[in-house]
Parts: sequence; C-alpha cells; structure tokens
Amino acid sequence: MVAGGTLLQLSLGGGAAFREVAGLLRGLTLAEAQAEFPGVPYALADLLAHLHATTRVSLDLSSGKIAAWPEELDIWPDGPDTQAALDGLLGDLHLMLAEAQMLAADPSSAARDLLTDLAVHNAYHWGQVAVLRRQQGHTFAAEA
Repeated sequence: MVAGGTLLQLSLGGGAAFREVAGLLRGLTLAEAQAEFPGVPYALADLLAHLHATTRVSLDLSSGKIAAWPEELDIWPDGPDTQAALDGLLGDLHLMLAEAQMLAADPSSAARDLLTDLAVHNAYHWGQVAVLRRQQGHTFAAEA
C-alpha cells in the first residue's frame, strides 16, 4: 500500500505515474478541446472521448457487468461538440476514475489484470493530454 491507496489505485487516477487527472482537465474549454494541432490526428475532445469509451468498457469487464469486449464498439468516437457535452464527458471520466480506484482496492486476479491494462493505456493517453494542454499554453499548478 502506498500513501493514498495502492499503486494500482494511484496509477488509475493519476498522481503516481502521471499528473492527477483533475489537474490535467481543470478549466478545459470546448474551444481548447476542439483545437487542432499540427501533426496530431485528433483533438483533445476526440482523445477524451476515446478515454471515455475504453475506460467504460474496461470497468464493465473488471466488475463482471460484461463478459467480453464489444466487437462493435467505436473506440475512437467523435468528441463532444458543445460545452455541456464536454462537461458531461469530463464528469463521467472523473466518476469512472473513482470507480476504477474503488475496484482496484481489492480486485480479483482477473480484475487486477484488466485494471492494470487500463492504467497503462490511460497513462499513455493522459500524457498526451498533458502535452497538448502545454502546447496550448496551459501550466499546471506545480509549474505556475
């Protein structure tokens, strides 16, 4: 156990292997989320929609709500196109990360494997979120 939870719990929500997700997303506007970056094939909004889709399915698998990855799932859905939709997606992401941390408190072996995969997958993408936000001039609290 690490202060604040297990390493898996901290890896799912940030603060161990990468910045806390709340700090990465704080103050994100629709204009920032939809901004295009040279050489990057997606906007932040699309990246967040991808995180939302894959996290939801991974949690449903980890908790036993579903038995297999849905073959028809679009893992790169279009990102939100209104501020309300973005705010809803961000709220859902925060709730899902809390759910992931709860599931990681005492997971079965199968759930631990799925949650570890989710933590690694999401750490990669949260790193992308951090880089893109920095490209927009955003500074994080510890850097200000």
